[in-house]
Amino acid sequence: QVQLAESGGGLVQAGGSLRLSCAASGRTFNNYVMGWFRQAPGKEREFVAAISWSGINPYYADSVKGRFAISSDNAKNTVYLQMNSLKPEDTAVYYCAARRIGRTEWVYWGQGTQVTVSS
Repeated sequence: QVQLAESGGGLVQAGGSLRLSCAASGRTFNNYVMGWFRQAPGKEREFVAAISWSGINPYYADSVKGRFAISSDNAKNTVYLQMNSLKPEDTAVYYCAARRIGRTEWVYWGQGTQVTVSS
């Protein structure tokens, strides 16, 4: 059974940093793209960042470019989202997801981890 388990969320002051982790299990992800999404209260879920499982070709939403960094550690089967210079508008539940390379549908999702940025 495929599982994506997020961790690392919490409460941080504006300007601070957090690192989210996504531990992947249940299959090999060599042909997958791993992504992070977020959903704030009353808003739709939005894309944040993604990277191939091999750790190449990261890309970001404009709203986080230059502040967030996505990376993968294949030996640990884990994908990370380093979040710096956090803003109150980054407050949301952050989800890890996976899709096959060449496909558009994100087929695997984690349960999410809450990130709250206080002003």
